[in-house]
Amino acid sequence: MRINKYLAAAGVASRRECDKLVSEGKVKINGTVARLGAEVGGDDEVTVNGAVAVIKKNEYYILNKPKGYICSVSDEKGRKTVLDLMPQGVGRIYPVGRLDYDSEGLLILTTDGELAQKLTHPSFEVPKTYLVKIEGTLTETALNPIRSGVEIDGYLTKKCKAHIVETNKLYTKIHVTITEGKNREVRKMFAAIGKEVILLKRIKVGEITLRGLDRGAYRKLSAQEVAYLNSL
Repeated sequence: MRINKYLAAAGVASRRECDKLVSEGKVKINGTVARLGAEVGGDDEVTVNGAVAVIKKNEYYILNKPKGYICSVSDEKGRKTVLDLMPQGVGRIYPVGRLDYDSEGLLILTTDGELAQKLTHPSFEVPKTYLVKIEGTLTETALNPIRSGVEIDGYLTKKCKAHIVETNKLYTKIHVTITEGKNREVRKMFAAIGKEVILLKRIKVGEITLRGLDRGAYRKLSAQEVAYLNSL
């Protein structure tokens, strides 16, 4: 494993910042000053400014995010973040992707940067399913533009799955499955067909669901669930 990747996995800093530490001579491998691009083996001891850097076992959580929390590790405006819902001492854990302040539902948090990249980068096309609620009635035909792609912010959204699960005179609920994840994408997709989203809840990532998890609650992902997410 390259030294910058090792240090980042050990929670020292980002890979770019770790490269800087190496170039400044602050990193040693088995007592010898490390060079940029050096490889680290399983038996090697790595130190940063004399302190041993050890890769800890990655942590994986699923959280049922409520409204009123932002998906960030901190907020300059002093708003509550999803980390406020996690256990004390959980370490350098990060939310995977975004659910905006007014949205809720399934959020994965992990220390595993590679898995986070896989789950969020559009090229991997990981399906994410949302429950969308709008006021009034809507027909399946009216969803066709969303299914085929609508233009928002100067780009055309990818084809997606969408179907009505409940409708009456007051509201309509729709399940929408997308493989992108741009900022407020689902809300903007419905705005493009003249509908305002009054409830947005992520209910699935791949086949991982919120089953049995109350709003605001979290649990660790099982080894089988982690393996499944890595296989997507």
